[in-house]
Amino acid sequence: MDLSLIWIPSTVAAAAAQTARNAMQHRLTEVLGTVGATQVRFLYGLPFALLFLLLLTGLTGEAVPPPNARFLAAILAGALLQIAATGLMLAAMRARSFGAVIAYTKTEPVQVALFGAIILGDPLGLTGALAIVVATAGVFLLSGRKGPAAGGGWAELLPPLMGIAAGGAFALAAVGFRGAILALPEGSPLMRSTTSLAWTLAAQTLVLVAWLAVMNRPALVGSLRIWRSSLFAGFMGALASQCWFFGFAVTAAANVRTLGLVEVLFAAIVSRRVFVQTIAPVEWLGYALVCGGIALLVLNAA
Repeated sequence: MDLSLIWIPSTVAAAAAQTARNAMQHRLTEVLGTVGATQVRFLYGLPFALLFLLLLTGLTGEAVPPPNARFLAAILAGALLQIAATGLMLAAMRARSFGAVIAYTKTEPVQVALFGAIILGDPLGLTGALAIVVATAGVFLLSGRKGPAAGGGWAELLPPLMGIAAGGAFALAAVGFRGAILALPEGSPLMRSTTSLAWTLAAQTLVLVAWLAVMNRPALVGSLRIWRSSLFAGFMGALASQCWFFGFAVTAAANVRTLGLVEVLFAAIVSRRVFVQTIAPVEWLGYALVCGGIALLVLNAA
């Protein structure tokens, strides 16, 4: 495989690992609440991110690139936005099905393409724009599916709004992370992405642990008590983020996040097999459009 296309398997692996992490966090919200479950991916992911960095330096002999002001600002912005996005996503999952909420958040590629073009000047191109439109059309079809807890009026409207807002926050976070990676003055794409991941999880862990220690100590203590489940969620979160960050180091964030829509397919499998949630006929059309958009993006990249 052309090394310039290595972001493709990396993104698919990221989507698979993220689906597993989201499913575990979805279960943890019942025990820890939204904020408690949100911090699990960061607190328990940080040791694995540091381990990834240690292994990389040991195997390659590369030095860890030093941070600069631009890097730190982009990392902090991305870290805080990702915390907000994860919290919004988990809150929406308490009212709608797992698969439907993942679909709401996957309006992200359109937003990340716009933000990436405006903030970083990442080119998109006609075929890339068409791939995003086709895949996002599929997401909108999937978004119409209501979960078992959907109510009426504002109660019915709020979960989709939270999911779409989560997608926007994830989009801005992705642009921030790519900006941070590009801001590092030296190092291979793998080294710069792994370094950025370690800094990101350190910042997120510090913020959320401090918040919970003051505002919701039972949730913090609870996450320490169920460390086995939390450790798995942390590992899968760190693995997913490592693959996402590597993709950001190699290509535009819009490409990575559009291909990342394959997560919608993984989420459908989890919804059906794990949470025993049915798939309506219109959803199959949505999945077909998502797959078509992804295929168009990959063919364009090749």
